[in-house]
Formats: sequence, C-alpha cells, structure tokens
Amino acid sequence: MRIMLRASLAASAALMALTGPVASPALAQGAPAGSTPADLARLARPPADAPYRNPALPTAQRVADLLARMTLEEKVAQIITLWDNKVEIQNADHSFNPALASQRIPHGLGMLARPSDLAGPTSPRVNPPRSIEDSLEYVRQMQDWAINETRLGIPVLFHEESLHGLAARDATSFPQSIALASTWNPDLVREVNDYIASEVRARGVHMVLSPVVDIVRDPRWGRIEETFGEDPFLVGEMGVAAVEGLQGPGRNHRLGEGQVFATLKHMTGHGQPESGTNIGPAPISERTLREAFFPPFEQVVRRTAIAAVMASYNEIDGVPSHSSDWLLRDVLRGEWGFEGAVVSDYYAIEQMAEIHRIVPDIPSAARLALNAGVDIDLPVGAAFSTLPAQVAAGVVDPARIDEAVARMLAIKFDAGLFENPYGDLAAAQRSNTEEGIALARRAAEASLILLKNEGGTLPLALPEAGAPRPTIAVIGPNADVARLGGYYGIPRATVSPLAGIRAAVGDRANIVHAEGVRITENDDWWEDEVTLADPAENRARIAEAVEAARGADTIVLFIGDTEQTSREAWANEHLGDRSSLDLVGEQNELFTALKALGKPIVAVLVNGRPPSYPLIAAEADAILETWYAGEQQGHAIADALFGRINPGGKLPVTVAREVGQLPVFYNHKPTARRGYLFSEVSPLYPFGFGLSYTSFAFGEPVLSSPTIRAGEAVTVRVPVTNTGARAGDEVVQVYLRDEVSSVTRPVKELAGFRRVTLQPGETQMVDITIRPESFALWNREMQRVTEPGTFTIMVGPNSVDLVSTTLEIVQ
Repeated sequence: MRIMLRASLAASAALMALTGPVASPALAQGAPAGSTPADLARLARPPADAPYRNPALPTAQRVADLLARMTLEEKVAQIITLWDNKVEIQNADHSFNPALASQRIPHGLGMLARPSDLAGPTSPRVNPPRSIEDSLEYVRQMQDWAINETRLGIPVLFHEESLHGLAARDATSFPQSIALASTWNPDLVREVNDYIASEVRARGVHMVLSPVVDIVRDPRWGRIEETFGEDPFLVGEMGVAAVEGLQGPGRNHRLGEGQVFATLKHMTGHGQPESGTNIGPAPISERTLREAFFPPFEQVVRRTAIAAVMASYNEIDGVPSHSSDWLLRDVLRGEWGFEGAVVSDYYAIEQMAEIHRIVPDIPSAARLALNAGVDIDLPVGAAFSTLPAQVAAGVVDPARIDEAVARMLAIKFDAGLFENPYGDLAAAQRSNTEEGIALARRAAEASLILLKNEGGTLPLALPEAGAPRPTIAVIGPNADVARLGGYYGIPRATVSPLAGIRAAVGDRANIVHAEGVRITENDDWWEDEVTLADPAENRARIAEAVEAARGADTIVLFIGDTEQTSREAWANEHLGDRSSLDLVGEQNELFTALKALGKPIVAVLVNGRPPSYPLIAAEADAILETWYAGEQQGHAIADALFGRINPGGKLPVTVAREVGQLPVFYNHKPTARRGYLFSEVSPLYPFGFGLSYTSFAFGEPVLSSPTIRAGEAVTVRVPVTNTGARAGDEVVQVYLRDEVSSVTRPVKELAGFRRVTLQPGETQMVDITIRPESFALWNREMQRVTEPGTFTIMVGPNSVDLVSTTLEIVQ
C-alpha cells in the first residue's frame, strides 16, 4: 500500500495548492489580482437560466456553455478524484463535512470513488462499509454541497466497483466473471448486469468500474477470475451484454432509469503479462493485439454507448498504456470512433514515474497521460492536481485540459446528474432481496461445469422416505464457507455448500463434515499478508477427516482456492500471482488419504483460476467446477449434486496440465504445440468443454450458402439431439479455419455459439450466423481484409469434438 499512501500525500499537497481564499459561492473564487468588474461578473455564480442548466438542450451545447464559464481551477477540479484522501472532507465518524470540503476542494470535484466505503482501501470485513441509509445520506450531503456551495453547482460523479455485484453492504453477490462466462449465455449476463445497475443507481451512484474484457492467456495471473476467458469472440459477446445490461441497449448516450455508466477495462494486453505477474510488460506484437486483444474492446465500442474505457497498467513495447498516443488516440478514438472518457487505472499515472520510470516525477507523468488522451485521474488526483501550475509554467496546453473536461462534463449531463443527482432510499432498501437472490441462484446454476462423471457417479441419489439413509461425507476447506472472489461485497446472507447440501437432503441422508485441511490462515482478499496453514496442523485435520468419512457411502470434497491464493497483486506488499497451478497446501494429501478409503469421491472445485489439478482429474470419480458462484452457491451446487438441475456450463479457458505448457490456448498458430519430451502436449481440459447428465448428438452442419462474397455473412444450421434420459443444456459452438492465407492464422477460431435447452429425445435445428468480420485478417500491410479462399466451418460441443463443412469466399 506504500504507493497508495505516497499518491494520497502527493494529491493532498497538489490539491491544497488549488484552494486559496474561499469566498461566498455567489462571488468569484480565487479571482486573480487586478480583475476588472467584467472579469468578476464573469466569475460570479451563473444565473438559474444559464443554458447549461437547461435539460432540453443538447449535451454538446450544455457542455460548451459550462466550459466557457469555468476557470482553470474549476476545470482541473472536474478531472480529479478522491478516494483514500476523502478523509480530508469527512468528520471523525466518516460523515461528509461541507465546511471541510469548501476548504479542501472549493472549486468542486469531478469524481468520488466508492462512497459506500468509509475511508478508502480497507477490508470491508475489518471496516464494514456504510449502511444503505448512510451511503445515501453521504451522497445526498455531498451533492447538496456541490450544487449549492460551489460557484458553478456541478454535481459530483460517484463510481463503485461492481464486477459481479455492487461491492458494498447489502448488495447481491453474483458469480465471479469467469463463472458468468462459463454460462455461455449473453442474455443472462445482460440480465445480471441490469440488476446490478439497479442496485448501484438506487444508491445515487452513476458509474461502475466494469466489465473486464481483457483476453487472458496466463492462468498464473491472479486476476484471471475477473475476466470472461481467453477467446476474443466469447469475451466480446459477454462484454457487449454486460455493458448493455449496465447502460441499456443501443447507442444512446443518455442514461435511462435504473442504469449506470460502464467502464471498459483494461486497455490492453493486461491478461498476458510477462511471467504471469500483474502489471508486467505485455510482450505482444501489434498483430496479436489486433487479432486477439483488441476485438472485445472494439466490439463494445462499436456496438454500445460505452461511456468510459480504462487504460491498463502494463507497457506494450516499452510504452505504458497510460502514455500511448497510438493506443488511446489512434486506435481507440481514431479507428473505432470512441467518444467517451478515458479514465486512469488507480494510481497508474503516478506509476509511470514511480515504477515504469519513463519520467522523473509525477507532474511529468501527468503531462504524458493528458497528452495521450487520459481524461481523469483516479483515484486521488495526485497527477492531474499539478496541471494548473504546469499551465502557468507553459508546459501544458490548456486546450487539452478543455478536451478532457468536456468529456467528463458530457458524462455528467448524460447521466442526468444536473436534474437528479440523488439516490432512491426505497429502491435501495430492496437490494439483495427476493428478486436478486433468485437471479443470483439462477446465474450460479447456469455457471456450473461438469468436468468428469465416471460411471454416472452424479447425480447422487436420495432414497424415498422411510428407506435406509445413506451417509455423505462433506469434506474440505471450501465446504463450510461461501467464497465470493475478489472485489466482493457484503450480501445480506450467503449460502455455503455445506448449508446448501443440508437443506437439499433434509432427513433423507446423514451428513458428516470435516474441514480436512485449511488453505490459508486468513481468507480476506484485502489483507496484504498471505500465510499458508501449518502443514502439521493440516495433517491432523486430514486424519480427522479420514475418520469422519470412513463410514460414508460417498465423499464430496470441496477444494480449490481462497480469495487470497489467486487475486489481484496491486503492490509488492499485496501479491496474488502464482508460479504453480496445482492445489496449494496439503489439499492433494487430503485427496489421497480419502481416496485410500475406497469410497466414490466427488471433487467440487471452488476457485478463481482454471483447475490445473492433474491428480484430481485422474483419480476423482466426478468433478464439478463451480468457480466462485456467488452468494447462492450452496443451493446451486447442492441442486447439481442431487440432480435437481443438470449442469450445462462450458469452460471459457483452456486448462493446462502443468505450468510448463504455458501459454496454452486453443486458437494457437499451426506451428505451435508440436509436443514435449516426457510429457503430454494436450491440455487437461480443452476450451469450451463441459459434460452433462444427459448426452447430445450433432448432425451434419449445413451452410445457408456454400459460397459467399467477401463482406457477407453466412448461417450455419446444425441438428442437435438430446439422446439421453434427462433434459439438459448444450452449447452449440461454431469455429472456422482459414485454410490458406497470406499471413498465418489460428488452427481454429470461435465464430458463434448458442446455449440451447433440449428435452429427452428432442431435436432442435440450431442456426448460428457467422458475421463477415470473422473471416477477416490483418494482412502484411496491417490492413484488415477478407481474402478469397476456402474456410473450414466446424460445429460441436467444445473446441475438440467437431463436425465440419466447407465454405468458399470469392471476390
């Protein structure tokens, strides 16, 4: 956290330089010496009928009017943020203090981070967030101050974290992003994010820092749980759905009722850092960026009204993203036509001086970021607070400040902040109640992936009333806790797997429980230090678990991660990436000891990274991947174990057998994956993989036309039949391969998918359209073109088991 503290202190010093004498809001604040009466008149409070106050006018006209009235200090105030330094405008009880705000930030404030927390970066378990009522009151008081006690009356824009639910008290906690991706259901992702938006907006917050559309190609990276996986097409579709859920569908930049602005992050290359360590250099060529990492961002920018894009911490070819004109201006704004704001990642501008060391100091970093196209400094304003002095010194162009301020003002106008900047207490108090709980459970159910089921081990059978009751041993460090994953909130209640199982079986089975092993001494994502549990104590726990399970008919073993063993590494003191992929601690020893009992073992994986557990894959009788499945995980997992639902999720990533295979992803180039001496080249589980309690058969795919012209789409039709005895979901996946091309192309690329539900014996004709851009490539001149030739179109339930047909593209 030392970087955070330095940045906060630097921000405090720079902001103090902006304050100066505080006058009545009706008078000029900080008017320069020698100002004429006309100057003072211009700096007086604008009239109530000033054009920028008129909601009937276009946003651009309102922005232009307001911008023309602003002093330099007022402009810079709109492109800075407070977070851990917000204590300087709060009372000792953390309530808002308008007098301190008028002293500290007399010219207003662009953004305040996370009004739900008390004082910045701290564990909500240690320092619980504000209650719904206190959070709404904090927002109300700050907005009243901004509107009535600053000269221009510009409301504050608040943002919160909401990756898989509002990270606050009494908000619904949904499955983590990688679990939502495992649903392969954009409609469900859209519905979940629409509900998240309603909970956020009710609290008077109009922006969230999600979704993450980083392509991830290194599972050592602790933030893999925050992503939608490895494939550009899948991530793009999920990203578009998430933004549409948060902001509403279409390209209307005005927020509707119950919607919030989304922030697309992190642009880009973030998901394949050198050595798998967070913020590491991204050793990625322009071609790979354009083929793999850019497409999800481009899809969201072109298909939605996305309000903000967050630049990434990493560097590409020696240039940190926050200073990259090419990335933020040429590509994002120039090629894709992005019109919103570019926001900095937390402390990232300062890091260009403190970590990247491409400039000697924070003011120089501020100039780089501003000139590259970054519009607002998150989270403490340390860098951009230096801009007035730099304008006075002649080293910063005021026009660039105007450009950034105009974008931030447009967001405030489009959010309707000038008309209603407050929350809705009645709506906020309905957070995390029946509707949200039901949706969280449904999302968790759809995310579960059946990876193995030898001999029909699952679902577990329960006897009829009066019949002998089986004994089920529920063992493991993740059995009696509902793990939520990073950026978690505090829902009203959570359901652990053990609680879910007990509720599901009632008195029809005997449930015995033992912890088995402990993974880490603490499991709080926010805590810096991570200490693995004592091995000797774990071996004593293993012995207890073996005795508990000795008389059981079946063992259900909950293993995987805690929120500490795979997480965002945001500082040298707060690490979260790993050099190995297998289970940590004594979990494999626990499995081996239980396996020796000769009982069927169902391994239930609760984790944030792909399950690279070769021993478990080889020897468990059944394996259910659950990721971090949200507050209702216990009910969803129990329903899957006992057959009340049929798991239908699919892997959004390729699972490596061992770390030596990395990077391993399905859409590799033809020369990759030749093989290794003494080890297997195939992954442990392929991309798109997932089993079911029923079986499905795919017929031959048929194209809407065997020949198309460049720039045209084609539709694939394939019959899919449920050949088993249970209703179930199948994800129909369409891949393509360019057989001969002027530059190398992947062996296959996902080009479409659809999740369908089929009853026993039912056949459904599934139509999936391949969009024209799926056939394009970046040629040797780095132009996007579609070359004529033969394409193989492949259809199946995963990236390996495919049936194919041929398509010809002509000029």
